[in-house]
Amino acid sequence: MAQHPYGGEVRRQYQVVADRVRVLIRDGAYLAGARLPGERELAQQLGVSRPSLREALIALEIEGRIEIRGGSGVYVCAAPEELGATPTLGESPAELMHARVVVESAVATLAAARVDKASLDRVRDALEAMRADVAAGRKPVEADRRFHVSIAEMSGNLVLAGVVGTLFDGRHGAISTRMSGRIESVTPPWRDALDEHEAILRALESRDPQAA
Repeated sequence: MAQHPYGGEVRRQYQVVADRVRVLIRDGAYLAGARLPGERELAQQLGVSRPSLREALIALEIEGRIEIRGGSGVYVCAAPEELGATPTLGESPAELMHARVVVESAVATLAAARVDKASLDRVRDALEAMRADVAAGRKPVEADRRFHVSIAEMSGNLVLAGVVGTLFDGRHGAISTRMSGRIESVTPPWRDALDEHEAILRALESRDPQAA
């Protein structure tokens, strides 16, 4: 459990939002079998962002509080034995993605200024492994991780390389895994990712920090 630097547990935003939805259910605003309002309406009602609500609903689904039916809506399940506050189910996927954008953009800029043949070969090998996995109908998660970490290692900063690996691995938390399972398939998203990775490799080959 994450701790605040001055002591105490840090509550993630999705936990706070999930707790508020839980209270609505507990207090009878939505009975077992009832359909919750649509995402936009419920987010406005709670005064939260739709990404935060989406993550909170995934957390409640994992707990068994609700059922998310694709194309139909979100329904309250028969209430299970009363639980305490929403547990930590990994980092927020939205926050992880934002952190990766900030960190990996800076890392790519540094890497482009320190390109060497051996480093480029490692990045190319990882990309080739990704292509092979996608062609075989597999999700190239391990090769994708090698691609990103190899670029971070190229920056010459092992602390940054460790941060990149940690952020990547955060995708395997319960909420991230459940969300990606709903929206991700081998194609076309992974084919789009291959195009993006190839563009990054070309920028590194050109030693162009801005393009990278």
